[in-house]
Amino acid sequence: MLLFKKRFLPAIRSGEKTQTIRLWKYCRMRAGQRSYIPGVGYIRVTAVDEVRLEALSDDDARPDGFATADELRGEIARLYPEAQSSGYKAYRILFHLLPGETRSGAGKVQTEHL
Repeated sequence: MLLFKKRFLPAIRSGEKTQTIRLWKYCRMRAGQRSYIPGVGYIRVTAVDEVRLEALSDDDARPDGFATADELRGEIARLYPEAQSSGYKAYRILFHLLPGETRSGAGKVQTEHL
């Protein structure tokens, strides 16, 4: 399961946000894995790569929903205030929303039949 701040959920649902950067002691996800985002539905992880935060460009930040790499790094610093000095590594998780599954108003995941 991947958790996101509520403000990111519409961008994930629309397909605008297709990646997230996470700071972990070890990699917790792998390419091909199916995962769940509460408030959105199921995703497929397409790639997981270790990255250096200082090397991220503005082009790297846009799929994460940020205009610039500095904005992305600022958000990561707010979310993980102690992780960078505690031996955590940065991982970029690329994903896409799986078709056919949406959230219902009651909070249940329902399958759409096309």
